Amino acid sequence: MNRREHHTRLSRNRIIIALLIVAALVFGGFLYWDYLGRRTVPPPTSSIAENLDIPWEMAFLPDNSILLTERPGTVRTIDPGGTLQSQPVLTFTDVATVGEGGLLGMVLHPQFATNGWIYFYYTYQSGTGLANRVVRYTMQGTSFSDHTVIIEGIPGGNIHDGGRIKFGPDGMLYICVGETGNDNLAQDLNSLAGKILRLNDDGAIPATNPFPNSAIYSYGHRNPEGLVWDNQGRLWETEHGQSAQDEINLIEAGKNYGWPLVRGSETAPGMTPPVLASGNVTWAPSGLTILNGSLYFAGLESQSLFKYDMATGTITRYLNGNFGRLRDATAGPDDLLYIMTNNRDGRGIPLTGDDRVIRIIPNNLVEST
Repeated sequence: MNRREHHTRLSRNRIIIALLIVAALVFGGFLYWDYLGRRTVPPPTSSIAENLDIPWEMAFLPDNSILLTERPGTVRTIDPGGTLQSQPVLTFTDVATVGEGGLLGMVLHPQFATNGWIYFYYTYQSGTGLANRVVRYTMQGTSFSDHTVIIEGIPGGNIHDGGRIKFGPDGMLYICVGETGNDNLAQDLNSLAGKILRLNDDGAIPATNPFPNSAIYSYGHRNPEGLVWDNQGRLWETEHGQSAQDEINLIEAGKNYGWPLVRGSETAPGMTPPVLASGNVTWAPSGLTILNGSLYFAGLESQSLFKYDMATGTITRYLNGNFGRLRDATAGPDDLLYIMTNNRDGRGIPLTGDDRVIRIIPNNLVEST
């Protein structure tokens, strides 16, 4: 090959490379603008709070104001008129916001109107590692007092800290705990990791728990993040699978839900299969609520709101990509749905106004294709 042919070939290669770069930029730009196009507010929704700092949980107070947690350790309020108060009402100074940890779940005591008790689940530094604890405060107006540790030393990690806490119709406190990335702990009844726990409201272990002198209620969980009871008193749970295989489970005392020995809809002797698994589709389900006979849960990686009809066993997807990652879904006292985004958690693409709380008219939702 002479010098002229060599230069011609180099020039041709440079042109091809330049065209490939331009094509990649155009395609990438198309995907980004398509993403922005999907991040628009559909008609049946309205944003009621914006510029939140990685919110995780929300709860309605008796006056219809909303209390919410932010993972860095702050608790904020949205007043009954829908105005986000600028200053936190409570700040946790010992929260370890590491990986998926931080200030996570929150729940009001069933007799909150008379005792003012409110519970929080958060990650903290324990020696050279991480752990999780549940604490209780008495809330009066916007003041918090009587700090009480309910349980601590719950295994923690950079991933799979669980974090959802709810009171059941039996008056007991139920706590979702992930396996912290250590699969085998989910099957170990000497560890609280990969479990759903059940405690009295003061932290004592109920005598009716399935395992003597143990807070464990069910086991074999990977990363449970949603709990709700239906009108029959049944406990439903949403759980993250691995590489899809997410689950909706009916939780019963003492049952083994299989992780990591079985996954998704797989079955094995002694293991309780899910009511529904996502198969090869990823939901990454988090907060779970119930409204008008259906379960609604927020999806993180799926960036969607899902509805599971308990009567028909069908699942429907909404808001696909409209608001990015969704962390929580709660039924309000007005029979509307409230969802919470998580686009500033390091895994989303935050836009102006993120993160936010969004109010939804469920009957006007349009199924995503």
